[in-house]
Amino acid sequence: MKIEKNSLSPIAIVAPPGGRELAQLVDKELTQRRYPKNREKSFIIRCECPRFANGEAKAVILQSIRGYDVYVIADIGNYGCRFTIQGIESPMSPDDHFQDIKRVVASIGGRAYRINVIMPLLYQSRQHKRTARESLDCAVALQELQNLGVKNLITFDAHNSHVQNAVPLMGFENLHASYQIVRSLLENEKEIIVDKNKLMVVSPDEGAVDRCLYYANSLGVELGLFYKRRDTTRIVDGKNPIVKHEFLGTSVAGKDIMIVDDMLASGQSMLMSAEELKKYGANDIYVIVTFALLTDEGVERFEKAYNEKLIKRVYATNLTYRNPKLKNAKWFREVDVSEFIAYFIDRFNRDESISALLDTSSKIHKFLKKH
Repeated sequence: MKIEKNSLSPIAIVAPPGGRELAQLVDKELTQRRYPKNREKSFIIRCECPRFANGEAKAVILQSIRGYDVYVIADIGNYGCRFTIQGIESPMSPDDHFQDIKRVVASIGGRAYRINVIMPLLYQSRQHKRTARESLDCAVALQELQNLGVKNLITFDAHNSHVQNAVPLMGFENLHASYQIVRSLLENEKEIIVDKNKLMVVSPDEGAVDRCLYYANSLGVELGLFYKRRDTTRIVDGKNPIVKHEFLGTSVAGKDIMIVDDMLASGQSMLMSAEELKKYGANDIYVIVTFALLTDEGVERFEKAYNEKLIKRVYATNLTYRNPKLKNAKWFREVDVSEFIAYFIDRFNRDESISALLDTSSKIHKFLKKH
Protein backbone atom coordinates (compact mmCIF):
# COMPACT_ATOMS: atom_id res chain seq x y z
CA MET A 1 0.00 0.00 0.00
CA LYS A 2 1.59 3.23 -1.19
CA ILE A 3 0.39 6.58 0.14
CA GLU A 4 0.67 9.35 -2.45
CA LYS A 5 1.97 12.79 -1.62
CA ASN A 6 -0.60 14.93 0.25
CA SER A 7 -3.11 12.03 0.33
CA LEU A 8 -4.76 11.01 3.58
CA SER A 9 -4.64 7.37 2.50
CA PRO A 10 -4.66 5.33 -0.74
CA ILE A 11 -7.94 5.52 -2.68
CA ALA A 12 -10.17 2.49 -3.15
CA ILE A 13 -13.32 2.56 -5.28
CA VAL A 14 -15.82 -0.16 -4.43
CA ALA A 15 -18.98 -0.62 -6.46
CA PRO A 16 -21.93 -2.90 -5.73
CA PRO A 17 -23.69 -4.15 -8.92
CA GLY A 18 -25.82 -1.03 -9.45
CA GLY A 19 -22.92 1.41 -9.50
CA ARG A 20 -20.35 -0.42 -11.60
CA GLU A 21 -20.90 1.47 -14.85
CA LEU A 22 -20.46 4.87 -13.20
CA ALA A 23 -17.58 3.58 -11.04
CA GLN A 24 -15.63 2.49 -14.13
CA LEU A 25 -16.05 5.93 -15.72
CA VAL A 26 -14.94 7.66 -12.52
CA ASP A 27 -11.99 5.28 -12.16
CA LYS A 28 -10.84 6.08 -15.70
CA GLU A 29 -11.00 9.84 -15.07
CA LEU A 30 -9.28 9.55 -11.68
CA THR A 31 -6.49 7.41 -13.16
CA GLN A 32 -5.87 9.99 -15.90
CA ARG A 33 -5.70 12.69 -13.24
CA ARG A 34 -3.29 10.90 -10.89
CA TYR A 35 -1.42 8.55 -13.22
CA PRO A 36 -1.52 10.14 -16.71
CA LYS A 37 1.34 7.90 -17.90
CA ASN A 38 -0.07 4.64 -16.52
CA ARG A 39 -3.32 3.78 -18.30
CA GLU A 40 -3.45 0.30 -16.70
CA LYS A 41 -3.66 1.65 -13.15
CA SER A 42 -7.04 1.24 -11.44
CA PHE A 43 -8.47 2.32 -8.10
CA ILE A 44 -11.29 -0.23 -8.22
CA ILE A 45 -11.28 -2.94 -5.54
CA ARG A 46 -13.11 -6.03 -6.75
CA CYS A 47 -16.35 -6.78 -4.96
CA GLU A 48 -19.17 -9.27 -5.47
CA CYS A 49 -22.73 -9.47 -4.15
CA PRO A 50 -23.81 -13.07 -4.82
CA ARG A 51 -27.39 -14.22 -4.18
CA PHE A 52 -28.73 -17.37 -2.62
CA ALA A 53 -31.63 -19.23 -4.21
CA ASN A 54 -34.18 -17.65 -1.85
CA GLY A 55 -33.08 -14.12 -2.77
CA GLU A 56 -30.85 -13.41 0.23
CA ALA A 57 -27.41 -12.02 -0.52
CA LYS A 58 -24.00 -11.16 0.86
CA ALA A 59 -21.11 -8.88 -0.13
CA VAL A 60 -17.56 -10.13 -0.56
CA ILE A 61 -14.50 -7.85 -0.88
CA LEU A 62 -11.97 -9.76 -3.00
CA GLN A 63 -8.86 -7.65 -2.25
CA SER A 64 -7.23 -6.20 0.84
CA ILE A 65 -8.78 -2.89 1.80
CA ARG A 66 -7.06 -2.23 5.12
CA GLY A 67 -6.07 1.41 5.57
CA TYR A 68 -7.69 2.63 2.36
CA ASP A 69 -9.82 5.74 1.85
CA VAL A 70 -12.86 3.90 0.46
CA TYR A 71 -15.44 5.38 -1.91
CA VAL A 72 -18.51 3.18 -2.37
CA ILE A 73 -20.19 4.27 -5.62
CA ALA A 74 -23.81 3.14 -5.86
CA ASP A 75 -26.84 3.79 -8.07
CA ILE A 76 -30.05 2.93 -6.23
CA GLY A 77 -32.05 3.72 -9.37
CA ASN A 78 -30.47 1.03 -11.55
CA TYR A 79 -33.42 -1.21 -12.38
CA GLY A 80 -31.36 -2.68 -15.21
CA CYS A 81 -29.66 -4.93 -12.64
CA ARG A 82 -31.49 -8.20 -12.09
CA PHE A 83 -31.31 -11.14 -9.70
CA THR A 84 -33.03 -14.50 -9.41
CA ILE A 85 -35.27 -15.46 -6.50
CA GLN A 86 -36.88 -18.89 -6.40
CA GLY A 87 -36.06 -19.26 -10.10
CA ILE A 88 -37.81 -16.00 -11.02
CA GLU A 89 -35.74 -13.15 -12.47
CA SER A 90 -36.51 -9.82 -10.84
CA PRO A 91 -35.20 -6.27 -11.39
CA MET A 92 -33.40 -4.70 -8.44
CA SER A 93 -35.39 -2.05 -6.61
CA PRO A 94 -33.92 0.91 -4.68
CA ASP A 95 -34.45 -1.15 -1.52
CA ASP A 96 -32.33 -3.99 -2.95
CA HIS A 97 -29.55 -1.59 -3.95
CA PHE A 98 -29.51 0.06 -0.54
CA GLN A 99 -29.18 -3.34 1.12
CA ASP A 100 -26.17 -4.01 -1.13
CA ILE A 101 -24.58 -0.73 0.01
CA LYS A 102 -24.96 -1.79 3.64
CA ARG A 103 -23.57 -5.23 2.83
CA VAL A 104 -20.49 -3.72 1.20
CA VAL A 105 -19.88 -1.39 4.15
CA ALA A 106 -20.36 -4.30 6.56
CA SER A 107 -17.95 -6.50 4.60
CA ILE A 108 -15.22 -3.86 5.01
CA GLY A 109 -15.51 -4.60 8.72
CA GLY A 110 -13.88 -1.43 10.03
CA ARG A 111 -10.56 -2.17 8.30
CA ALA A 112 -10.59 0.89 6.04
CA TYR A 113 -9.10 4.26 6.97
CA ARG A 114 -12.39 5.95 6.05
CA ILE A 115 -15.62 4.95 4.30
CA ASN A 116 -17.40 7.41 2.01
CA VAL A 117 -20.58 6.57 0.12
CA ILE A 118 -21.17 8.29 -3.22
CA MET A 119 -24.89 7.92 -3.88
CA PRO A 120 -25.79 10.42 -6.64
CA LEU A 121 -29.51 9.58 -6.46
CA LEU A 122 -30.18 9.78 -2.73
CA TYR A 123 -32.12 6.78 -1.45
CA GLN A 124 -35.73 7.67 -0.51
CA SER A 125 -34.96 11.37 -1.04
CA ARG A 126 -38.59 12.10 -1.89
CA GLN A 127 -39.67 10.79 1.52
CA HIS A 128 -37.77 13.45 3.44
CA LYS A 129 -40.61 14.77 5.60
CA ARG A 130 -43.56 13.39 7.49
CA THR A 131 -47.22 14.14 6.82
CA ALA A 132 -49.45 12.47 9.41
CA ARG A 133 -48.50 8.81 10.03
CA GLU A 134 -45.72 8.37 7.46
CA SER A 135 -42.29 6.83 7.66
CA LEU A 136 -39.17 9.01 7.47
CA ASP A 137 -37.31 6.63 5.18
CA CYS A 138 -34.48 8.91 4.06
CA ALA A 139 -33.61 9.95 7.61
CA VAL A 140 -33.64 6.34 8.82
CA ALA A 141 -31.41 5.27 5.91
CA LEU A 142 -28.85 7.99 6.65
CA GLN A 143 -28.74 6.99 10.31
CA GLU A 144 -28.22 3.35 9.30
CA LEU A 145 -25.18 4.31 7.23
CA GLN A 146 -23.79 6.43 10.04
CA ASN A 147 -24.21 3.58 12.52
CA LEU A 148 -22.34 1.26 10.14
CA GLY A 149 -19.33 3.59 10.21
CA VAL A 150 -19.80 5.68 7.08
CA LYS A 151 -18.02 9.01 7.59
CA ASN A 152 -19.29 10.95 4.58
CA LEU A 153 -22.18 10.71 2.15
CA ILE A 154 -21.85 12.44 -1.21
CA THR A 155 -24.99 12.95 -3.26
CA PHE A 156 -26.21 15.11 -6.13
CA ASP A 157 -29.11 17.54 -6.19
CA ALA A 158 -30.85 16.08 -3.13
CA HIS A 159 -34.63 16.49 -3.32
CA ASN A 160 -34.38 18.31 0.01
CA SER A 161 -30.90 18.68 1.48
CA HIS A 162 -32.34 19.47 4.93
CA VAL A 163 -32.64 15.72 5.45
CA GLN A 164 -28.98 15.89 6.53
CA ASN A 165 -30.29 17.15 9.87
CA ALA A 166 -30.91 13.47 10.68
CA VAL A 167 -27.13 12.89 10.79
CA PRO A 168 -25.51 16.08 12.11
CA LEU A 169 -22.23 14.31 12.94
CA MET A 170 -21.80 12.65 9.53
CA GLY A 171 -20.44 14.51 6.51
CA PHE A 172 -23.15 15.24 3.93
CA GLU A 173 -22.03 16.82 0.66
CA ASN A 174 -24.78 17.85 -1.76
CA LEU A 175 -23.17 18.46 -5.15
CA HIS A 176 -24.74 19.86 -8.32
CA ALA A 177 -24.03 19.22 -11.99
CA SER A 178 -25.22 22.70 -13.02
CA TYR A 179 -21.98 23.69 -14.75
CA GLN A 180 -21.72 20.44 -16.70
CA ILE A 181 -25.35 20.73 -17.84
CA VAL A 182 -25.11 24.41 -18.84
CA ARG A 183 -21.90 23.78 -20.75
CA SER A 184 -23.38 20.80 -22.61
CA LEU A 185 -26.57 22.73 -23.39
CA LEU A 186 -24.83 25.79 -24.82
CA GLU A 187 -22.22 23.78 -26.74
CA ASN A 188 -24.89 21.65 -28.44
CA GLU A 189 -27.69 24.20 -28.89
CA LYS A 190 -25.87 26.93 -30.82
CA GLU A 191 -29.06 28.91 -31.41
CA ILE A 192 -29.55 29.70 -27.70
CA ILE A 193 -28.71 33.31 -26.85
CA VAL A 194 -28.00 33.90 -23.15
CA ASP A 195 -29.85 37.17 -22.72
CA LYS A 196 -32.77 38.06 -20.45
CA ASN A 197 -34.80 39.05 -23.51
CA LYS A 198 -34.07 35.78 -25.32
CA LEU A 199 -33.86 33.12 -22.59
CA MET A 200 -35.81 32.34 -19.43
CA VAL A 201 -35.65 29.72 -16.67
CA VAL A 202 -38.97 28.28 -15.50
CA SER A 203 -39.67 26.23 -12.39
CA PRO A 204 -42.32 23.51 -12.97
CA ASP A 205 -43.50 23.83 -9.36
CA GLU A 206 -42.79 25.67 -6.13
CA GLY A 207 -40.50 22.90 -4.88
CA ALA A 208 -37.93 23.53 -7.63
CA VAL A 209 -37.70 27.31 -7.16
CA ASP A 210 -34.32 27.37 -5.37
CA ARG A 211 -32.77 25.13 -8.02
CA CYS A 212 -34.15 27.28 -10.85
CA LEU A 213 -33.15 30.51 -9.12
CA TYR A 214 -29.55 29.25 -9.08
CA TYR A 215 -29.65 28.67 -12.85
CA ALA A 216 -31.36 32.02 -13.50
CA ASN A 217 -28.86 33.98 -11.40
CA SER A 218 -25.89 32.15 -12.92
CA LEU A 219 -27.11 32.86 -16.46
CA GLY A 220 -28.39 36.36 -15.71
CA VAL A 221 -31.92 35.71 -17.00
CA GLU A 222 -35.50 35.97 -15.67
CA LEU A 223 -37.20 33.31 -13.56
CA GLY A 224 -40.78 32.10 -13.98
CA LEU A 225 -42.81 29.73 -11.81
CA PHE A 226 -45.71 27.34 -12.20
CA TYR A 227 -48.06 26.94 -9.28
CA LYS A 228 -49.76 23.55 -9.23
CA ARG A 229 -53.42 23.83 -8.26
CA ARG A 230 -54.37 20.41 -6.86
CA ASP A 231 -57.61 18.62 -6.05
CA THR A 232 -57.17 18.02 -2.32
CA THR A 233 -60.38 15.97 -2.13
CA ARG A 234 -58.86 13.04 -4.07
CA ILE A 235 -55.70 10.93 -3.95
CA VAL A 236 -54.46 9.27 -7.15
CA ASP A 237 -51.27 7.15 -7.11
CA GLY A 238 -50.42 8.48 -3.67
CA LYS A 239 -50.84 12.18 -4.38
CA ASN A 240 -53.46 14.85 -5.04
CA PRO A 241 -54.02 15.18 -8.81
CA ILE A 242 -53.09 18.45 -10.52
CA VAL A 243 -56.11 20.46 -11.69
CA LYS A 244 -54.26 23.29 -13.43
CA HIS A 245 -50.83 24.87 -13.84
CA GLU A 246 -50.88 28.59 -13.03
CA PHE A 247 -47.91 30.50 -14.48
CA LEU A 248 -46.34 33.32 -12.47
CA GLY A 249 -43.75 35.47 -14.22
CA THR A 250 -42.98 37.89 -17.03
CA SER A 251 -43.89 37.30 -20.67
CA VAL A 252 -42.35 34.22 -22.30
CA ALA A 253 -43.32 35.24 -25.85
CA GLY A 254 -40.47 34.63 -28.30
CA LYS A 255 -38.10 33.35 -25.60
CA ASP A 256 -36.30 30.02 -25.35
CA ILE A 257 -37.23 28.29 -22.09
CA MET A 258 -35.27 26.08 -19.69
CA ILE A 259 -37.63 24.06 -17.46
CA VAL A 260 -35.41 22.84 -14.60
CA ASP A 261 -36.02 20.18 -11.94
CA ASP A 262 -34.08 17.52 -10.04
CA MET A 263 -35.73 14.47 -11.59
CA LEU A 264 -37.98 13.41 -14.44
CA ALA A 265 -40.33 10.57 -13.47
CA SER A 266 -43.61 10.30 -15.39
CA GLY A 267 -42.88 13.59 -17.16
CA GLN A 268 -46.52 14.66 -17.10
CA SER A 269 -45.89 17.73 -14.96
CA MET A 270 -43.08 18.92 -17.24
CA LEU A 271 -45.15 18.45 -20.37
CA MET A 272 -48.16 20.23 -18.84
CA SER A 273 -45.84 23.16 -18.12
CA ALA A 274 -44.50 23.05 -21.69
CA GLU A 275 -48.04 23.08 -23.11
CA GLU A 276 -48.93 26.18 -21.10
CA LEU A 277 -45.71 27.95 -22.11
CA LYS A 278 -46.37 27.25 -25.79
CA LYS A 279 -49.83 28.79 -25.39
CA TYR A 280 -48.12 31.93 -24.10
CA GLY A 281 -45.87 32.08 -27.20
CA ALA A 282 -42.65 30.47 -25.94
CA ASN A 283 -40.04 29.53 -28.53
CA ASP A 284 -37.92 26.36 -28.02
CA ILE A 285 -38.36 24.53 -24.72
CA TYR A 286 -35.51 22.59 -23.08
CA VAL A 287 -36.11 20.24 -20.16
CA ILE A 288 -33.15 20.19 -17.74
CA VAL A 289 -32.95 17.51 -15.04
CA THR A 290 -30.25 15.75 -13.03
CA PHE A 291 -31.97 12.36 -13.06
CA ALA A 292 -34.03 10.99 -15.97
CA LEU A 293 -36.11 8.23 -14.35
CA LEU A 294 -38.38 7.77 -17.35
CA THR A 295 -40.24 4.49 -17.86
CA ASP A 296 -41.17 3.18 -21.33
CA GLU A 297 -44.46 5.07 -21.05
CA GLY A 298 -42.62 8.26 -20.14
CA VAL A 299 -40.24 7.89 -23.09
CA GLU A 300 -43.20 7.47 -25.45
CA ARG A 301 -44.85 10.53 -23.94
CA PHE A 302 -41.76 12.67 -24.61
CA GLU A 303 -41.32 11.17 -28.08
CA LYS A 304 -44.84 12.34 -28.90
CA ALA A 305 -44.15 15.78 -27.42
CA TYR A 306 -40.97 16.09 -29.50
CA ASN A 307 -42.76 15.11 -32.71
CA GLU A 308 -45.43 17.70 -31.95
CA LYS A 309 -42.65 20.30 -31.40
CA LEU A 310 -43.73 20.82 -27.80
CA ILE A 311 -40.17 20.34 -26.55
CA LYS A 312 -36.81 20.75 -28.29
CA ARG A 313 -34.54 18.65 -26.08
CA VAL A 314 -34.13 16.92 -22.71
CA TYR A 315 -30.78 17.16 -20.91
CA ALA A 316 -29.99 14.74 -18.07
CA THR A 317 -26.85 13.38 -16.42
CA ASN A 318 -25.44 9.85 -16.35
CA LEU A 319 -25.63 9.80 -12.54
CA THR A 320 -28.36 7.17 -12.56
CA TYR A 321 -29.59 4.42 -14.86
CA ARG A 322 -31.28 5.63 -18.04
CA ASN A 323 -33.94 3.80 -19.99
CA PRO A 324 -32.11 2.08 -22.91
CA LYS A 325 -34.61 3.66 -25.34
CA LEU A 326 -33.19 7.09 -24.53
CA LYS A 327 -29.89 6.27 -26.28
CA ASN A 328 -31.54 6.48 -29.69
CA ALA A 329 -33.92 9.33 -28.89
CA LYS A 330 -33.20 12.45 -30.97
CA TRP A 331 -34.57 14.65 -28.20
CA PHE A 332 -32.33 13.30 -25.41
CA ARG A 333 -28.81 14.45 -24.52
CA GLU A 334 -26.72 12.76 -21.84
CA VAL A 335 -24.33 14.82 -19.72
CA ASP A 336 -21.29 12.95 -18.38
CA VAL A 337 -20.45 13.91 -14.78
CA SER A 338 -17.78 11.25 -14.11
CA GLU A 339 -14.90 13.74 -14.49
CA PHE A 340 -16.49 15.98 -11.85
CA ILE A 341 -16.82 13.06 -9.40
CA ALA A 342 -13.19 12.07 -10.03
CA TYR A 343 -12.08 15.64 -9.34
CA PHE A 344 -14.11 15.64 -6.12
CA ILE A 345 -12.51 12.37 -4.95
CA ASP A 346 -9.05 13.69 -5.81
CA ARG A 347 -9.52 16.82 -3.67
CA PHE A 348 -11.43 15.08 -0.88
CA ASN A 349 -8.72 12.43 -0.52
CA ARG A 350 -6.09 15.17 -0.16
CA ASP A 351 -8.25 16.91 2.48
CA GLU A 352 -8.47 20.01 0.28
CA SER A 353 -11.33 22.51 0.26
CA ILE A 354 -14.33 21.57 -1.89
CA SER A 355 -16.15 24.91 -1.57
CA ALA A 356 -15.60 25.68 -5.26
CA LEU A 357 -17.23 22.36 -6.16
CA LEU A 358 -20.33 23.07 -4.10
CA ASP A 359 -21.03 26.37 -5.89
CA THR A 360 -20.14 26.34 -9.59
CA SER A 361 -21.70 29.70 -10.49
CA SER A 362 -18.25 31.27 -10.96
CA LYS A 363 -17.33 28.52 -13.45
CA ILE A 364 -20.56 29.16 -15.33
CA HIS A 365 -19.76 32.89 -15.50
CA LYS A 366 -16.27 32.16 -16.87
CA PHE A 367 -17.70 29.80 -19.46
CA LEU A 368 -20.28 32.38 -20.58
CA LYS A 369 -17.53 34.97 -21.13
CA LYS A 370 -15.69 32.56 -23.45
CA HIS A 371 -18.84 31.23 -25.14
